[in-house]
Parts: sequence; C-alpha cells; structure tokens
Amino acid sequence: MKKGLYPGSFDPLTLGHLDVITRASELVDELHVVVADNPKKKYAFSTDERIEMIKKVTQDMPNIVVSYTSDLVVRYAELHQIKVLFRGLRNIADYENEYMLYQFNRNINPHVETVVLFPSSRNHFVSSSSIKELVYHDADISPYIPEELVSMVKEKLSK
Repeated sequence: MKKGLYPGSFDPLTLGHLDVITRASELVDELHVVVADNPKKKYAFSTDERIEMIKKVTQDMPNIVVSYTSDLVVRYAELHQIKVLFRGLRNIADYENEYMLYQFNRNINPHVETVVLFPSSRNHFVSSSSIKELVYHDADISPYIPEELVSMVKEKLSK
C-alpha cells in the first residue's frame, strides 16, 4: 500500500488546501492529512476544530486519514511507514521555506521523498492569513473556503 502525507496548520482549511488534498489522494492508496502545530504560529482554531474541518470536507474520500502531530512531520511519516510527503507550493516565498524544510527532512530521514504540487490557478494566491484578513474586513470568503465551512469560519474569526 502506497501511503502519503500532507501536513499543514489548516487554520482555516482553504480551497487551496482541499485542491492539494484531492489531487494527492489520487496519487496514493492512503493519504494522511495531518494537522501539524508550528510553535511560531498563533492559531485561531483549536486542533480539534481544524481536524473537524478537514473531516467534514473529506468525508466522501475513503482513502483519507485525518490526524495530528506536535512532532516533526518527517517523524510522523517514519512512525506510519509513509514514504511520500506532499507539499503545496504557491510562490517564491513558499519555495524558499519548502526547500529549507526539504533539506532538513532529507537529513532526518532520507527515505521520505517530498513531492510538490502546484495549486490550480484559481487557488495560487489563497492563504489562511488572507482569509483571516477578509473576515476581519467583512468581505466574502466563499470563493476561497469550502462551502460547508464558510459559516463556521466567519463565526469563529469575526469574534
């Protein structure tokens, strides 16, 4: 069984994330979508809320496993015998960060390969930070968030 891993903070989950999840899930038998905490970030949504968002939008995808880690994702991969790590790459800033992470991950576990998926053109500029700013300014987020999450995200972020 070929397993893959798509980690992220998903705070909140966007259509860009869902695009990568959908495409990555078609390349492996089992895709672990892992909420990974970054100690540098302050989260608007709890870990449980982020997991709930992912489960809600992937419930019709039978090969998705939704999980959480506070450890390095490359260690999660090793623990679950995952050899493929999927990453989304939107722009040059993402490239620099992802290239650095790739080097660290390869040094920690050279058996885990990183596969980069570029976003579709309608999602290349969408970020969780942008969603938060749009909600702050009472703008429409429905083009950027899965339909089933719009009210939850607006309610949580507008507080």
